[in-house]
Amino acid sequence: MTPERLLSELIRLDTTNPPGNESDLAFYLKTLFDEAGIPNEIIAPAEGRGSFIARLGRRGKKRLLFLAHSDVVPPGEGWDFAPFSGEIREGMVYGRGALDCKSLLAAQAFCLLQLAREQFPLQGELIFAATADEERGGALGIKHLLHRYPEKLQADFAVNEGAELPIDLGKQRVYFLQVGEKGTAWTRLTARGRSCHGSVPSLGDNAVVKLARAVAGLGEYRSPVKLVPEVKYLLQELARIRGLEIPVREENIDQLLESLDLEHGFTETLRAMTRLTASPNVSGGGSRVNVVPDLATAEVDVRILPGQDRDYVLRELRSVVGEELEMEITEYREPSFTSAATEYYRLLEQTLRETAGEGVLCLPMISAGSTDSKHLRAAGIPAYGIAPLAPGADPELRTTIHGCNERIDIASLHFMVKFLDSLARRYLG
Repeated sequence: MTPERLLSELIRLDTTNPPGNESDLAFYLKTLFDEAGIPNEIIAPAEGRGSFIARLGRRGKKRLLFLAHSDVVPPGEGWDFAPFSGEIREGMVYGRGALDCKSLLAAQAFCLLQLAREQFPLQGELIFAATADEERGGALGIKHLLHRYPEKLQADFAVNEGAELPIDLGKQRVYFLQVGEKGTAWTRLTARGRSCHGSVPSLGDNAVVKLARAVAGLGEYRSPVKLVPEVKYLLQELARIRGLEIPVREENIDQLLESLDLEHGFTETLRAMTRLTASPNVSGGGSRVNVVPDLATAEVDVRILPGQDRDYVLRELRSVVGEELEMEITEYREPSFTSAATEYYRLLEQTLRETAGEGVLCLPMISAGSTDSKHLRAAGIPAYGIAPLAPGADPELRTTIHGCNERIDIASLHFMVKFLDSLARRYLG
């Protein structure tokens, strides 16, 4: 079994969420780990929604957790190949989940199998968890495990997905280590008016018009910049590599981002790391074309940085939409954060540098999105996100995550295995 063949087999198991069917993948892993003599179990809070946990090594106090999720998002239309083919050709593995997140899952699983095959004497415990339901929030996966069986995932630190893919700036290759994630404060806006016949609209008070003004304002809104120290350091280093003498200050972040001359998607990702974002993504109002509506609502996706909270969200949104609309935070999750000033971060950084070559640079980052790491951090387990692709990997791969034609090069898959294997041996050897 090679890493690419293992990944291919995992892709062929359709774990699109919903409905998930992650138990199919869990039982596939169980067969491999049973044959290797590695203790393992499947925990399923609902039929077909199994998470897989394996443990290697028992001696010593140290514990390292390898975490990856087994579900994937729906493939959608427009693919140039079958989304669940798992085809291996021309140095690539093709299919939904190749990057998010079955490549990491395959590399982690292969690492444990390899260590067991070599009978490497671990002076501690290496835990591997392939969790269900990450793409829908983790209620049937990591959240269930931490609530019902927290002892099974207790570790000194965890390695998960979540970092931006590496970039090349001239001759400098930059890798990222995710140390935090923005929180969510999804907010419902409600506009109320007075209905009347649509033929004489001036007799009413149109709630859709009120809502439209608010939504338009949010579309143009840019919140104040907040520089988390790790993000400030990240921007300082990128500016240094580019030879820029622009100081990294809150008042000139947008000027700096444009001057860095980075790929557009990455520039906007950096911009999202520096402020609250509010995107009105769902709206509706009215019931008939000939009736002026008296009610209209919009759902706003609000993401917040460490140090920002509910009150900050409500103040910022109120400054944009005015006093007339009602606001309700319908779902709230605090930002999560793990310090970069730890021995675990330094170990990850050192291992990544030695795997990729001494000339690479490793930088901390805050993710605008969300992973299972937020649940680990809430449970007191330090978690770090990685994306260790091999030097020379196609930067266009980032556009296939949750998009069409998802794939990964075999060289990057082997690079992941080498990095994880080295990490485990360093920490637990």
